[in-house]
Amino acid sequence: MPKAVFAPVLGDGSNQLDLDPEVFGAPFNGPLVHEVVVAELTARRRGTHATRTRGMVRGGGAKPWRQKGTGRARAGTSRSPLWTGGGTVFGPSPRHYTVKVNRKARKAALRSALSIHAERGSISALDAAKFDAPSTKTAAGLLDDRKGSVLVVVGPEQDVAFKSFRNLERVTVLPVEAAGVADIVGAAHLVVTQDALTALTERAKGAIKRAAKTTSLEESS
Repeated sequence: MPKAVFAPVLGDGSNQLDLDPEVFGAPFNGPLVHEVVVAELTARRRGTHATRTRGMVRGGGAKPWRQKGTGRARAGTSRSPLWTGGGTVFGPSPRHYTVKVNRKARKAALRSALSIHAERGSISALDAAKFDAPSTKTAAGLLDDRKGSVLVVVGPEQDVAFKSFRNLERVTVLPVEAAGVADIVGAAHLVVTQDALTALTERAKGAIKRAAKTTSLEESS
């Protein structure tokens, strides 16, 4: 049976939040996490880089000189890739860098990323209800003893907490739907609100729930 996993609540040293051991107690799979992180980072590339081929460069319609009798090399256009101002051969063109990763692999990598924070004790819970109005000073006080980068994940309709943390140095604030494995693994500390924690747990357990459902269907048949 998986051991119990807890996360301290910021601003309340005696209070702890229970974490799902299936999600936050999973073994760390380094190669799988690396695969998903690379896929996420490459998918964020805009891929708008481009160069002009000789057909896109203006000019060069007339043959520079006659074919024979000049003593110079034959040339058909002044926009040849060999000439200054000519087109580019085999240059980059707009493309996307999306790499397909299976859904089960993404969820397993998310469980690994969350589990490593739980194992290191670098995950904390945040009570977003404490922020009646945006307060960077209050947010800074909650993170005062944390060194290194901090990722704060907030749930939907928690804009007040979002605004409170967003101007702090070395702090990245993301809505739960935008937080990926690369963001979670790359942060030294993870701070999650209750709503965001529930959403992350459900996202990470999706594959487990489907696998359990499939097994029960097979047993019943």
